Amino acid sequence: MSTAQVVASRILIVDDTPSNIQMLTTILKDKGYQISVATNGRRALEVMERIQPDLVLLDVMMPEMDGFETCSRIKASDQWSHIPIIFLTSKTDTEDIVHGFELGAVDYVGKPFNPHELLARVNTHLTIDRLRLENERLLLNILPPAIADRLKSGDEHIADHFAEVTVLFADIVGFTQLAASMSPQQVVEILNDLFTQFDMAARELGIEKIKTIGDAYMAVCGLPDPATNHVEKMMQMAVRMMKIAKEFKVDGDLRISLRIGINTGPVVAGIIGRRKFIYDLWGDTVNLASRMESHGIPDTIQVTRPVFQKMRDRYSFEERGAIEVKGKGTIETWLLSSR
Repeated sequence: MSTAQVVASRILIVDDTPSNIQMLTTILKDKGYQISVATNGRRALEVMERIQPDLVLLDVMMPEMDGFETCSRIKASDQWSHIPIIFLTSKTDTEDIVHGFELGAVDYVGKPFNPHELLARVNTHLTIDRLRLENERLLLNILPPAIADRLKSGDEHIADHFAEVTVLFADIVGFTQLAASMSPQQVVEILNDLFTQFDMAARELGIEKIKTIGDAYMAVCGLPDPATNHVEKMMQMAVRMMKIAKEFKVDGDLRISLRIGINTGPVVAGIIGRRKFIYDLWGDTVNLASRMESHGIPDTIQVTRPVFQKMRDRYSFEERGAIEVKGKGTIETWLLSSR
């Protein structure tokens, strides 16, 4: 483990024996760990209200509140339950060890302890916890939090029907021709910069990005957490995306042009795959939203009748009229007015 990694780790020592506290503090500080100290369980909980440690070294036999009760309270808290706890105690009967694990401790080190063994165990559990946090971060980059929680709880077959959501598709006009004159690094950099700004807008508005397909961007509002104002939020998102694209510059004066299509209606959403899985949407609502984009006009936001009817009192639209959509026949569409 690098010095930079260790410095970021704070350990809470909970022990009522001054000599133990001094020895543990000396050993751990020498390795770069930040140390907080509590002399009993009640005091430990007070310390944790102010600072959140990365790991707790917890004695069992203490006045006022013993280690078992302290561990139980820590693990009962949503704020602290993920923090690894190592019992450091002379109570090494099998019954006590089992009880400690049942309460949620990750390890049990008997006193008197070997400093090298203690450091190895501390390092191991901090590393495991750091990897857990990284895995959760990566999972949340792929899935909505509610879906990630269901997946972690063992729900392997996630498929839900939503009566009404709003779906958006956006595409960069002429990007294939634009990319042909660029290096691979430039292409990736442009898309990454632009889509990162879209992601930030989506997060701010409570919208779920579903995926990118080449230079296309797909998002939805109203799932997995229902929202009564999902159409309004998606209209705000579309307007924000147009503004971002207008201000986005490529190679000096060259600018990005978008087509955006929006539709609202029922969808099915779920996870496909086991290794490289994806959370995706299906249904006519999705297909028509995609067609609104592909049959759209550069620098415009094209919407279907359901979107128009819900937003006509809040936004100014221009009737485009009926257009022929493959697989759908003639569809009435409206464009968000530039006025």
